[in-house]
Amino acid sequence: MRGVGRNPGSTALSLRLRLIGLVALVFAASLALGGTLACLNASRSVEAEMHSALAVARQTVALGIAGLDRSDDKRRDLERLVASFRGNRHLGVSLSGEDSAETAPQRDALALAAAPRWFERLIGVKPSRVVIPVAAGGSDYGAITLETVPHNEILEIWNEFGDSLLLLALFSAPTMLLIYVFIGRALRPLDRLARGLARIGGGDYAVRLEERLPPELSRLHDSFNRMAAQLAGMATENRGLTEQLLSLQEQERSELARDLHDEIGPFLFAINVDAAAIARQAESGRLPAIAAPAAAIGEAAAHLQQQVKSMLGRLRPIGLAEFGLGAAIANLIEFWRRRHPEIDFGLEIAPEAEGRGELIDTTIYRIVQECLSNALRHGQPSAIAIALCHRRGEGDGRDGLVLTVRDDGSGMSARPGAGYGLLGMGERVKALGGSLAVTSDPGAGLLVTALLPLPARERAEAL
Repeated sequence: MRGVGRNPGSTALSLRLRLIGLVALVFAASLALGGTLACLNASRSVEAEMHSALAVARQTVALGIAGLDRSDDKRRDLERLVASFRGNRHLGVSLSGEDSAETAPQRDALALAAAPRWFERLIGVKPSRVVIPVAAGGSDYGAITLETVPHNEILEIWNEFGDSLLLLALFSAPTMLLIYVFIGRALRPLDRLARGLARIGGGDYAVRLEERLPPELSRLHDSFNRMAAQLAGMATENRGLTEQLLSLQEQERSELARDLHDEIGPFLFAINVDAAAIARQAESGRLPAIAAPAAAIGEAAAHLQQQVKSMLGRLRPIGLAEFGLGAAIANLIEFWRRRHPEIDFGLEIAPEAEGRGELIDTTIYRIVQECLSNALRHGQPSAIAIALCHRRGEGDGRDGLVLTVRDDGSGMSARPGAGYGLLGMGERVKALGGSLAVTSDPGAGLLVTALLPLPARERAEAL
């Protein structure tokens, strides 16, 4: 949860800049594409305009030359013909000969700025020249030269580009500002969510999102509140489990203390008394009388060994680490079979279900131990069956070990002391992420089923 503690505003600002940069990139791409298409269209347009102007001028000149035969002053009429092109935007016209004449195209006024050279080269329309010889009445009057000048047309297109860029700038600036403001408002719920996550990371599971969120974020709002409620419930449950664990620990310690006081203490006292008696008998020289106290010490020591072995078995299953789960459960069954030979004990353990780690093996052993103890103390069964197998889940995520302990005793209702033991078993199984189910009908026995999921590494090995 360290990342939650960072300032959420920095993340929001970064997202704003990314979105604005994306919009600017789209604008730039659109401008580049539009400019390319506009340049192609502009080049064709200027080319067509120049071709049309040149064609009209050639026709006008041809008509003027054809009328010279009826003219009294052919030179003057030629000069007038050239002068008639004055003011033309696209053509330069000149007359060569004894009295030359020339007209240049009128340049348009600049709306923004002169078109740069690179733009003219990008349009790519070069001037065209046509020379028309002039002859009338058997005399040569020189030639009229027509030359296209695309400058004004290119300047007009450049001014249109400038207007488009200005319009795009006027449109882009408010758009960027609106995006910045709108994204900031849209991200405020995420800022509140980040602050809520930070509080949850600090252990405050009572936090809830109460503000109304946009429809797109409503599921996130509900999921956050459900998560916080579940975490609060888990925290409460953990506190309860901790209290129960402490109670179980204190109970086990009390039982060990009681066994040490009631079972070990008296025999140690007896050994001390017998040892003192031996010492007195030895001092007084009555050696035959030593045999009885010595035998009593041996019996007390044997009893102490048995009690210590029993206590160690309660603290840690005997033989589990040395011989494996199957052997340890078999030893446990043999212990009870010697005391209840009339009961039919059954044990079936699949080979692939053994050796799944000390924690899992110990949990299985303790469940079997508790089930046998409950059945024999409270159920008066005639048969007890224990089975352990490996089950592969089919898409339900329940791949693991399945332990069943079934007896044909009196059932749950006749077992007043079994509830606390079953609670302890359930806590053991739940701590491993598993589940425990108890099925019982009065007079029909008891079935305990424990599902223990395997860790990821164990599942991979099992496959």
